[in-house]
Amino acid sequence: MFSGIIIDTGIVRRIENNGTTKLVTIESSISNSLVIDQSIAHDGVCLTVIKVETGLHQVEIVNETLSKTTFQFLETGKTMNLEKSISLTTLLDGHLIQGHVDTTLVCQKIKDLNGSWTFQFNLPDGFESLVIPHGSICINGVSLTIANLYDRTFDVAIIPYTYHHTNFKHLKEGEPVNVEFDLIGKYILRQFQFRNLTE
Repeated sequence: MFSGIIIDTGIVRRIENNGTTKLVTIESSISNSLVIDQSIAHDGVCLTVIKVETGLHQVEIVNETLSKTTFQFLETGKTMNLEKSISLTTLLDGHLIQGHVDTTLVCQKIKDLNGSWTFQFNLPDGFESLVIPHGSICINGVSLTIANLYDRTFDVAIIPYTYHHTNFKHLKEGEPVNVEFDLIGKYILRQFQFRNLTE
C-alpha cells in the first residue's frame, strides 16, 4: 500500500525487452537504499525491484501492466514519480493507494494561476461514479483532490511544492497519465452493483 506522497523522482536510463516483458532501469537518489523484492510505486504503479546497482534500480513490467498503463509508451529519459510502500505506523498524509492503476486519462488543459496550477483530465464512460467533488484521486502516483467536477472532465489543483517535486512540471496537454480511483469508493460502488444484481 502507498499514500500518494512522492519521495523522489527517477529517470528512466535503460529499457530492455524480454519477450513481452520490459526490463526498466531507473536512476534516482533512493535507488541505493532499495532492496531486491521491494515494492515501489513508479508513477502510481506498484513494481518489484529485481536489481540494485550504484544509483540505479531495475524493475520488470509485464504485458498486463503495459497494456493498462502509460508504460506502453515508455521511453528513456522519462521522469517517474517514486514512492516506497507505507507501514502500519506511517503517517497517512495522502490516502490509501494500492498501486493498481484503473485506467489512463489524458490531460486536457493546464492553467497557470500564477502561484498554483490546475490540470484538467477527461472522464470516460463508466468511471463517473468513482469521482466526487473534493474526493481523492491518484494521478501518476500523486494523491490529489478533485477541485472541480464536470460532465466529462475534472480538475485537480497543484500547489508549487507538488509541481516542482513531481513530474507534473513535465506533463503536457494531450499526454496520458496513470489513474487509480479511490479504493473505498470502488468497494462501495461494487456493493451497490452487486445488490442491484441480486434484487
